[in-house]
Amino acid sequence: MALETNLSTLATLEYIPYIDDRGQLPEQFQGKIGVYAIFSQEKTLQFVGYSRDVYLSLKQHLVRQPQHCYWVKIQTIERPSRTILENTENAWIAENGSVPWGNGEQKEKWTHPIDVKVIMTPEEQAKYQNPANDELAQIKILKNVARRVEAEISTQLLEVRGLQMQIRFNPKLKEEGLLDLK
Repeated sequence: MALETNLSTLATLEYIPYIDDRGQLPEQFQGKIGVYAIFSQEKTLQFVGYSRDVYLSLKQHLVRQPQHCYWVKIQTIERPSRTILENTENAWIAENGSVPWGNGEQKEKWTHPIDVKVIMTPEEQAKYQNPANDELAQIKILKNVARRVEAEISTQLLEVRGLQMQIRFNPKLKEEGLLDLK
């Protein structure tokens, strides 16, 4: 089996706006397998990853780290090959000269659901930790915190960044204090 050799270096790929002038993510990558690099507004590399559906991954990253997702560079491949994807990801990180913060200690913030328990206000923490609460009361508090964080993310993406696509969070995860797209 021949390996794909037409993979680009990060420097040779074009910057693509994360959210285009119509308020959409790059739809041409829906269902596409590939490696992607996410950049800040100043075009500083933030994260490099790979996916079986680049579009869905970009959507997840935008919700988890909206303040860091302004530009993207993408290399797609026809057939799934973890080896090719990992090698390209590693080559791009090496080409950058340093590990982007999203691939280091902060990787969880890019790759895992948002844990609202760690971003509770002091008031929310006091309510949650009240010894009089049973499990049902705690779940209700977590759901409310998740809704607050969801509203903040939606405001940041919809109003500030002009996103025109619907963002829908998994309602079942809110009970656990987690936010992730459905």
